[in-house]
Amino acid sequence: MSSQVADRRNLTRPRARQPFNTLSKAPGASMTRDRSNSYYAEEQELDDLGASNFDGPHHVSLPPRRKSSTGRLPKYDDDEDTYKDRPNHTQNGKRSRGHDEGASSLWQLPPADFRNFSLLCILYLLQGVPVGLAMGSVPFLLKGKLSYGQVGLFSLASYPYSMKLLWSPIVDAIYSPTIGRRKSWIIPIQTISSIMLLWLGSHVEKLLANAESRLGFITVLFFTLVFLCATQDVAVDGWALTLLSHANLSYASTAQTIGLNTGYFLSFTVFLAFNSAEFANKYFRTVPLDTGLLSMSAYLKFWGWAYLIMTIALFLGKTEEKTRDIRSGKNGILDVYSAMWKIVKLPNVQLFILIHLVSKFGFQANDAVTNLKLLEKGLSKEDLALTVLIDFPFEIIFGYYSAKWSVGNRPLRPWLYAFVGRLGSALLAQLLVYYFPKNGAGSFYLLLVILVHVLGSFMSTVQFVSINAFHTQIADPAIGGTYMTTLNTVSNLGGQWPRVLVLFAVDFFTRATCELDPATATSDQVETFVPFSCPKQADKQRCANVGGVCDMTVDGYYITNIFCVLIGGVLFFSFIRPRVEYLQKLDLSKWRVEK
Repeated sequence: MSSQVADRRNLTRPRARQPFNTLSKAPGASMTRDRSNSYYAEEQELDDLGASNFDGPHHVSLPPRRKSSTGRLPKYDDDEDTYKDRPNHTQNGKRSRGHDEGASSLWQLPPADFRNFSLLCILYLLQGVPVGLAMGSVPFLLKGKLSYGQVGLFSLASYPYSMKLLWSPIVDAIYSPTIGRRKSWIIPIQTISSIMLLWLGSHVEKLLANAESRLGFITVLFFTLVFLCATQDVAVDGWALTLLSHANLSYASTAQTIGLNTGYFLSFTVFLAFNSAEFANKYFRTVPLDTGLLSMSAYLKFWGWAYLIMTIALFLGKTEEKTRDIRSGKNGILDVYSAMWKIVKLPNVQLFILIHLVSKFGFQANDAVTNLKLLEKGLSKEDLALTVLIDFPFEIIFGYYSAKWSVGNRPLRPWLYAFVGRLGSALLAQLLVYYFPKNGAGSFYLLLVILVHVLGSFMSTVQFVSINAFHTQIADPAIGGTYMTTLNTVSNLGGQWPRVLVLFAVDFFTRATCELDPATATSDQVETFVPFSCPKQADKQRCANVGGVCDMTVDGYYITNIFCVLIGGVLFFSFIRPRVEYLQKLDLSKWRVEK
């Protein structure tokens, strides 16, 4: 059972640094750059496109190492002899595995790099706060008032992170030289975000209390917040490439991991725990109350002011270095969109995109519904928060070892194994829901929930690291940022589009009827009462108001989850596995865009 909301499980996308030396396919051909090509004319500006993609807060990037074997690529000199003298040089289209020397640990970073690393952590943390609310806490709070289908509609608010490829070239190419290329976007975006958070802090309680009638408005508000975060992510990713020295550039993904994971963690796990009256009464109070220690209103206002203070400090206290840009304005935008079009026209990329779009269908019911169903069965929010809290350090360990398994000439082999593991984890999670104790979740049952949760998280992390290692290997160095952004965005979309369908399917297959309780019903109620269907939350509340009991005869979750697992299994053995085996054996030249 995965706790990811947008196939996280989900947090960062480690980005590879691509060399801009292109080898001719002919032996002995010159390896110098083709400076007539706009993509080679300025390395920094080419690779400066925001290429990080958010796929859920639980995924982590790896700490930088002196020698890389996972596809992180260095910058090489153009001199052919110097290049050949390197121990891990590129030959006959094979990708180099070398890595520039940098700080061996975070604490050995030079003072300037450490300050900029800290700045990146703060910027990423601010992004993670609204995302954690939109993808984590708010759906759980809404489930008590809405049906699964309606919660599925709210999940549309998380789509901007799967769509930012559409406008990332605009962020990359349009800016004010006076303010700075990245600050031109970060300053206004954070200002607007702070205003929205402060406004939401004053109105969110009323909106959530009337969630069914105001669902569309709530979805638009959080969609806008996530859109702002996704746009800022593009700008911050690009700025990270110039804030850190080249030797320590790999720490940019570490900053992203720390910041986004922390922001998401605070807004999901920590907030749900401290918002829970049961958690507060159990651990912090001697006299029980009906409210938690932290309200949604106070939480949003706090981060609204934090956004505003950080924005002012960034505007006044941080000067952005001037960069020479040959891709600015309209022509720069058109160049990047043209590169994207060339990528998606490649037959192998088209096949790979199709695999991305269908490969996560088998896990969707588990990822989207299992945790909500456990809460519905009676698992407390504080116990669920504890489960996610315990899972967090395991994800870091899983990420490290997953990268070690995703090297060699079959980098997708762990991804294939984990695919089957995730299907199995979905079935185990369904058994947990089915056998939920009637007298409540005790210590032994909670331990089983944690174990299944960690198992699903492990499989999800293996898939994440493996697929990104493959993205790094096949990405064309000439358009590395654009190439990686295209693949990662499609991968995110593959985990988003089935979610609405799955949540509606749960409601569609559920059969529940409101009946009067003969032991408490009066004779007048028996004569006038007409049984009605009550699968949705509003109907359940209506049933309770008239003194009835909503008797669920068919739970649509079980049908939907089995259906998803079966479809996922059929797709895996008939289509996904043979195509993945084929794609990972292709020569790198088959993934290249013609110049």
